[in-house]
Amino acid sequence: MVDHSRRKFLQLTGMAGAGLAFGTTAVSAASGKKRFLIDLREVDRSAVSADTEIIHDLADIDVLVAAGDPDEVGGPAATAPDVEIAPHDDEWDGDDGPAVERDDDDAETPGVPDRRTLQWDKHAQELAEEVHETTRGAGSRVAVIDTGVYADHPDLDEVVNEELSRNFTGDGGGFFASGASDHGTHVAGITAGTNDYDGERGGILGTAPKTDLLALRVFAAGEEGAATGDILAAIVYAAETDCDAANLSLGIPATDGNRSPELVAIQKLYGRAASYANEQGTVVVNSAGNSAVDLDPKGTIGVPTEADGVFSVAATGPIGYIWDDGFDDEIEAEEALESENLRKPTTQPAKYTTYGGSVVDVSAAGGNFDPDAQDEANDGDADSPKWFYDLVLSTVYSEENGEVSPDYGFKAGTSMAAPQVTGAVALVRSLRPEMSVAAVEDLLRDTARDIGEPDYRGDGHLDLTALVDAAGGEDEDDDDDGDDDDGDDEDGDD
Repeated sequence: MVDHSRRKFLQLTGMAGAGLAFGTTAVSAASGKKRFLIDLREVDRSAVSADTEIIHDLADIDVLVAAGDPDEVGGPAATAPDVEIAPHDDEWDGDDGPAVERDDDDAETPGVPDRRTLQWDKHAQELAEEVHETTRGAGSRVAVIDTGVYADHPDLDEVVNEELSRNFTGDGGGFFASGASDHGTHVAGITAGTNDYDGERGGILGTAPKTDLLALRVFAAGEEGAATGDILAAIVYAAETDCDAANLSLGIPATDGNRSPELVAIQKLYGRAASYANEQGTVVVNSAGNSAVDLDPKGTIGVPTEADGVFSVAATGPIGYIWDDGFDDEIEAEEALESENLRKPTTQPAKYTTYGGSVVDVSAAGGNFDPDAQDEANDGDADSPKWFYDLVLSTVYSEENGEVSPDYGFKAGTSMAAPQVTGAVALVRSLRPEMSVAAVEDLLRDTARDIGEPDYRGDGHLDLTALVDAAGGEDEDDDDDGDDDDGDDEDGDD
């Protein structure tokens, strides 16, 4: 039995650098008075007032993102609110759903395991040991539609395509904004981290470290909200720049009975954008959400995870990963994954994940946590277990006195599960660039490990080894090992 009841999540305090935040961005139901969306399938373009400012002209999906008075543009069916999306901060109000965050502040502690050891999500998939012997994603391209990506991070600077990365917010900045959330940087590392950091504890390794990554920023600097119109524009752009996958670690928090006409209208436009992207060859991957809500009832809607053309991912994670092993630098990740101290396996549905057998396509590693262990740490217990090792470790950045520097941090959320799948798409397309979106999605489902509980795992749990074997098995002469044949070790593992 999986424990997915709503619960009070404790704010961790009293530890250096230990902010708590939830990993999937959440969409509020509030819409701005000035921005709105125009459906050109409901109203002719000529009916749009000259006083209406066009922010994005998305002709390929028959949508205008506009600012002005929506009452001047046709009837109610012709317009929809430009719903805002707000990233989860350090607080959870009971509706936006959980996810957890903690800085990797053990860098100066003697004997702390190297960062690769802490990547249970990659070790469980035998990434460097098996998958990367076949492909590391060379020749593929993915988009991270998020808060921006710190491209100067050593584990990301070789994969971020700065020429094609974009800012869709209109705030005048680039694809990375100082002072913005590091959510997008964390997502990018899960997808494509290269483990190139030369610090004592090393860096982190992403699923497809040889992919070409576009950072598409949809959150304005200093703002908590991202407009749906900017997200739609980013999806269209990802498709038009030949991205094999577009990662959307964001969504409207699902609540019981939230299927309002406004959300249905927004859902339709997300579906239109995703379907267009599919036609261009782009798999649109979306985090299912962190509300611990069942999306199967007819009165509940997950936006955009239930939209046509969207591949939905739920989150799983362990409980007890190297909790009781102290800071033993001899820890072996594989042994830790089989240890008796691991009370829940990496495939355990996370406490917070939104679910629904008819909605979720697969599950993937997003991180998990034990509220009681958090409580011990919150009470200042020096011997409290290292509960945050059950979260997902990836790239972030720190900022002090205006200076930005690379860093690492732990987060959990379906936001962390989605990029595992986005990276998986990159691996498939590196081997089978001609494979259609439908075929890629079918392969993801068909190779997913069937371990029961389909409400939380859809067709199963992401299995990279089976996926890559299946993708590469059709033509054994394919050579896309991601290496330059120059004798360099590309694995980047320890």
